[in-house]
Amino acid sequence: MDNQQRENSRRRFLRMAAIAVPAAVAVAVAPNAAAEAVSSDAPKSSGLRDTEHTRKYFESARF
Repeated sequence: MDNQQRENSRRRFLRMAAIAVPAAVAVAVAPNAAAEAVSSDAPKSSGLRDTEHTRKYFESARF
């Protein structure tokens, strides 16, 4: 039974290690990505443009 408990603890450790590394990278990168998104100079959209393409889509989407 001791061997079984040891294998379970190893598996648990490996699962946690596999989850912890990507999570740590995400935490380290997230503040930089948020700052870039806020500071981008993308033009402000005034909404959906009324074009032939959008009118055809809305007509086809009606039930």
